[in-house]
Amino acid sequence: MSTLTIRLAKDQHERLKALAAHRGVSMNKLFEEFTTKALSEFDTETRFRARARRGDRKKGLKVLDKLDREFAKE
Repeated sequence: MSTLTIRLAKDQHERLKALAAHRGVSMNKLFEEFTTKALSEFDTETRFRARARRGDRKKGLKVLDKLDREFAKE
């Protein structure tokens, strides 16, 4: 386990404390949730970019068109 010190404006700190309280978690748990989400998004983007470099553009665009059509139905 590591320790991280961050500097925030007082109003940001108070709002984050309120958010943590609203969610029923500690500030540590709140930041753990934030970092888990951020790292997950980063990993997803990294995998996507790696696959995009190896992929077929036409095939990829067809998949995106299919997704657009599916989401348009909702």
